[in-house]
Amino acid sequence: MRSPIVLVPACVNQIGAHLNHTAQLKYVAAVADGARCTPLIVPALGAATDFEALLAVADGVMLTGSHSNVHASLYGEEVRDPSLPQDAARDATTLPLIRAVIKRGIPLLAICRGFQEVNVALGGSLHQAVHAVPGMADHREHKEDSLDQQYAPSHRVLLDPGGRMAQMLGGAAEIQVNSLHGQGINQLAPGLAIEARADDGLVEAYRVADAKGFTLAVQWHPEWRFSENPDAVKLFRAFGDACRAYKANR
Repeated sequence: MRSPIVLVPACVNQIGAHLNHTAQLKYVAAVADGARCTPLIVPALGAATDFEALLAVADGVMLTGSHSNVHASLYGEEVRDPSLPQDAARDATTLPLIRAVIKRGIPLLAICRGFQEVNVALGGSLHQAVHAVPGMADHREHKEDSLDQQYAPSHRVLLDPGGRMAQMLGGAAEIQVNSLHGQGINQLAPGLAIEARADDGLVEAYRVADAKGFTLAVQWHPEWRFSENPDAVKLFRAFGDACRAYKANR
C-alpha cells in the first residue's frame, strides 16, 4: 500500500540569474522520515494552480517556514519595512489552498511562515515587528550565529493544559522551542484555538477548533534535527498518523 502523499508548497527564490521554486531539505526530510509520508513539492503558481487536482491526491499538507513574509495587504495593512522579502506567488497559492484543505478535512501542519499564513487566510492579522510591540520579547535569531546556535532552544512555551498539543506530548505543561521569526500573531483569526503561548503572551501554537481533520500550526521550527527532539518526533508522528487515517478513510 502506498504511503500518504503530503503536499509541500514551494517558495519562489532567485538563485543566480533565475527564479526557482524551492523547498528546504529539512522540511522534506521531516515529512519523509518524521511523518513517514511521501512529500510532493507544489510550485507556487497562484491563480494558475489546479487546486482540485492537488486536493484529489493529497492526504496531508505541510506549510513550511521561509525567509519571506506574508504580504501585509492581505490583512489590511501597509508593509512596514519594504526591505524585507515578500513572496506574492506563494501567498496566492497557499492562502486559497489552506481554506480548501480545512474545508475538506485534510490534515494540515503549518510551521513558522505557514503558521502565519493560516491565521491570515482565516481572517487574522500579524505584528509586522514583534520586537517593536511594547511588552513583547525579541523573537528573532542572531544572523551572525551558526545554524546550530540559531536553531537551538531559545525560550519556553506554555501549553494549554486541555489542548491537543499537550495531549500529543504526553501531558507536558511547557516545552523549550527555538525562535527565528520577526513577525507574529496580532489578531487571532476566528475559529482558532490557542495551544501554546510564550511568556510574553505571544501565540506560539494553535489549532482550527472545529476542523474535521488534524490541524496544528506552530511558530517555531520542529523540523530542525527533529529526530534529536522527542517533542518534534511526537508532533510529526501524530501528523503522519492523521495522514494515514485520512488516506484509509477516503
